[in-house]
Amino acid sequence: MALKHPRAAGGGRDLRINPVFSREPLTVPRYALPAGEMEPGTAYQIVHDELMLDGNARLNLATFVSTWAEPEALRLMAECAEKNMIDKDEYPRTAELEMRCVHMLARLWHAEDPHRAVGCSTTGSSEAAMLGGLALKRRWAARRRAAGKPADRPNLVMGVNVQICWEKFANYFEVEPRYVPMEGDRHHLGAREAVELCDENTIGVVAVLGSTFDGGYEPVADIAAALDDLERRTGLDVPVHVDGASGAMIAPFLDPDLRWDFRLPRVASINTSGHKYGLVMPGLGWALWRDEEALPDDLVFHVNYLGGDMPTFALNFSRPGAQVVAQYYTFLRLGFDGYRRVQRTCRDVATRLSAEIGRLGPFETLTDGGELPVFAFRVRDDVRDFTVFDVSAALRESGWLVPAYTFPENRTDLAVLRIVVRNGFGHDLADLFLDDLRRVLPRLSAQPAPRRTAEDAGGFAHGAEPKHLRSPGRG
Repeated sequence: MALKHPRAAGGGRDLRINPVFSREPLTVPRYALPAGEMEPGTAYQIVHDELMLDGNARLNLATFVSTWAEPEALRLMAECAEKNMIDKDEYPRTAELEMRCVHMLARLWHAEDPHRAVGCSTTGSSEAAMLGGLALKRRWAARRRAAGKPADRPNLVMGVNVQICWEKFANYFEVEPRYVPMEGDRHHLGAREAVELCDENTIGVVAVLGSTFDGGYEPVADIAAALDDLERRTGLDVPVHVDGASGAMIAPFLDPDLRWDFRLPRVASINTSGHKYGLVMPGLGWALWRDEEALPDDLVFHVNYLGGDMPTFALNFSRPGAQVVAQYYTFLRLGFDGYRRVQRTCRDVATRLSAEIGRLGPFETLTDGGELPVFAFRVRDDVRDFTVFDVSAALRESGWLVPAYTFPENRTDLAVLRIVVRNGFGHDLADLFLDDLRRVLPRLSAQPAPRRTAEDAGGFAHGAEPKHLRSPGRG
């Protein structure tokens, strides 16, 4: 839907302000450049006062994105705010830190030869996912053309629970999305279901390590094994891309025996969000390929920029280096043991909180936070007084942002609340949240009937948006 001017919604009046509470009132246009300059303090106060109406990011239990960082990380980001990541000739040490992070991730994800693994930073895991998808498409098309076959009908197999960036990828780059629907208690992509949708035009299968719907891992090893069997039976060689936006920075520290990464030869590429459980402020993702062969050379551009030859294969050109520097700082600061401690604390908070919510009576948990420190819960079927949407609205009165949403087609009957536990949301805040949840339950239980439905829900599902299933071949 196209963005509309907010004037019709009552936001059309210009701002009448007295920003420093002692000057003459000023009128500042909302949607046009002011005619002249103003004092820096005046401009600051205008913006500052309007931003006070935003929600408190620390109380946002919807977002996966980091909302807390150490002062030293924030200081480094401020010191690097003007550095352009693309200009590796002018900022060679920033470029070096990026490559160190790539090699650290390659080792963390068990690349067979970390020095041969290739990767780059991105503005987030959405861009990184699209790079992974583009590499799958180019590799598939090259194989098809080499065999003298058409390459005009690519498709990508994934669960309907994938993040919206994969729907965008399919749309932008003309790939047919083949979504495996949810069925019964299976809320993720299954190995058998994935293989059933694969054919000679399948560029790859996307496996999600940490679903945004409920925090659960998809069975990457089982999917890879089923695709191995498919190749033995049919000769079809279908690679796997792991969308590890969150889980790729959880599993290495808390689930070291789980085989989901480059230990599986069928895994060609992995993406993650540095700004989620990588513990960096918003604006950073990572894309890695197991070796040079997994990233087609025609996706790499050699740019003569400010006198230097710079290979680049990100979608964006100019972007800040501050987040890359913060990622390197965080890797140094925490190390493996520090990351394990932080992620363990998040999981401990999530599992305790989910258990406490399950004991309250009106709720039933779908997941317990034992994979991603994320869990979903629903209102029990025998509760007739309120819905998950009533609960979400009531919690918002105390500042808590907890998304309520329905699952996709085939399970639209399932409406849930979801809580994301991040670094900075500890046991004390969890207790305060429980106090507020307990406080609203008597009022909600006294309602004669539910007051809110899915149509009244806020637009902050953060990755759990519904998608429309399409039959194979319909594009």
